[in-house]
Amino acid sequence: MKPHALLATLAALVLLPAQAADMNKVLRVALNAPETGFDPAKVSDLYSSTVTENIFDPLVTYDYLARPAKLIPNTVSALPTISADGKVYTFRLKPGIHFATDPAFKGKKRELTAADYAYSIKRHLDPSIHSPWSFLVDGRFVGGNELVKAAGKGVLNYDAPLEGIKVLDRYTLQLTLTETNFNYLPILAMPAFGAVAREVIEAHRDNTNAHPVGTGPYLLKEWKPGSRIVLEANPGFRKLVFNATPGSDPLDKAVVLALQGKTLPQVGRIEISVIEEEQPLWLSFLNRQLDISGIPQVALQSALVIDPKNPLKVRLAESYARQGIQLQRQLLPEITFHFFNMQDPVVGGDSKDKIALRRAIAMSFPVSEAIASIRRGQAVPMNYIVPPGVAGHNPAFRGAPKYDPAAANALLDRFGYRVGADGYRTRPDGKPLAIELACGTSALDKQWNEYWQKTFDTLKIRLGFRQGKWNELSKANHQGKLQMWGMAWGADYPDGENFMQLLYGKNAGDSNAADFKNADYDRLFEASLKLPHGPQRNQLYDAMNKIAVAQQPWIFGDIRMRSTLAHSYVKGLKLHPLLNTSWRYLNLQK
Repeated sequence: MKPHALLATLAALVLLPAQAADMNKVLRVALNAPETGFDPAKVSDLYSSTVTENIFDPLVTYDYLARPAKLIPNTVSALPTISADGKVYTFRLKPGIHFATDPAFKGKKRELTAADYAYSIKRHLDPSIHSPWSFLVDGRFVGGNELVKAAGKGVLNYDAPLEGIKVLDRYTLQLTLTETNFNYLPILAMPAFGAVAREVIEAHRDNTNAHPVGTGPYLLKEWKPGSRIVLEANPGFRKLVFNATPGSDPLDKAVVLALQGKTLPQVGRIEISVIEEEQPLWLSFLNRQLDISGIPQVALQSALVIDPKNPLKVRLAESYARQGIQLQRQLLPEITFHFFNMQDPVVGGDSKDKIALRRAIAMSFPVSEAIASIRRGQAVPMNYIVPPGVAGHNPAFRGAPKYDPAAANALLDRFGYRVGADGYRTRPDGKPLAIELACGTSALDKQWNEYWQKTFDTLKIRLGFRQGKWNELSKANHQGKLQMWGMAWGADYPDGENFMQLLYGKNAGDSNAADFKNADYDRLFEASLKLPHGPQRNQLYDAMNKIAVAQQPWIFGDIRMRSTLAHSYVKGLKLHPLLNTSWRYLNLQK
């Protein structure tokens, strides 16, 4: 795309009196795992964040069309002013933005103010909330550590002065960081930092996850946990008129044709189903019970014509193309991995025998074969903690060990994991060796489990499976009760910090699912926070990746190619690398 070929999509949107969307237009979509709730300070899973993104407003957001991703103002009149030392961020809010109606407001219109953002950010510091995003605020704001320490394990004193999060006037918010950080703004674009109203939180403190009230384009109308979510257009949402100049991408022109001059959102109701099994999900799309869908693994070969010489080169099967079905593809800014609980007495620890056990398992899992078989070639192997398309990625780094089961068995022999009379290995101290892998319950999970069973059988190690729903396993993992589990982490913001923090010791129990603690890694990570994106920071990232490779808290997985289908009547769709949804931009013309 030529420089400046695309004007900022939302920067040109006009702020006018509220106007309702067309309530007769219903968008039907699905999540493939259960959500956990809708309090921005309490949820971190993709499924919940998909919903909160449409209810709450962060200070800044992303241009819908621009690639690479470009930050633009959302509820602020302009991007913040940033001090020369990269420590002070000053935001000026647009007047006249209001929260959705709620009994907590006692019949009055409630305007969004700087104090709401100050309160919302402080909630991630509150020890009583246990925010999964606390790693993004801990130690970041001047005076924050002292305020948290004063709270102990109790509720944060939200009314105490805090130099790092200061309300200068009704519409001006000033954030002062403890360290130079020119990369902090993208963090504030995350759904987790959408504004909540203190009155609503306090009125519903017993279950804030079930009572989301924001200033965004949609509000929660119905929720049957793990089954169905219904959003309706917020009648009090500020009027935003789409006004953009398309770039060179043909999709841009289609989006502009569908949306130019129209009020957002267009769709009045969004019905979200939770469909965990692939076959019902696919049939729902084919039967037009869903308007948009990913292509499940079971349907890849029927929906796509895949080039056998280059599996990432595909086209939509003719039978679907004739129906006008749209195909969009994107290599996700994400990584997938299986982690070991580094505090577990069997698979954790940094002794040579424990490292050898983890390394042997990693060497025996056939990542490329699983990509070809289960992913149908629609992924690439992961070799670096930061994925392609994210600042800090090193395409030359090779972090995944070579697939070599024979060498893996020799490694276990060398470190005392002997094969007993029953044909299975014991630990070096002679105790039985058995490992439990957490997994889901879907048919796709069963396919992955077959590969894991084959891997452990090759190593002569007993393997058990702990099956459960995603939200159940997530809770158990936060309690340190899982031995091994597989995860995906997508970019919350387009910077390597978002991925390198996954092994930072202070994030153990939260984003650091492996509970990995390494003093050298932590020192390098903390040093990287003070540097802008560039060669100097990348050197630190390489050193951190080498530590991760040496200690093997993870088994590197893959990076998936996202294929999304939409029926012909869905207009305005363009996949975004960071926004979870395109719902507010879509129109339905049946």
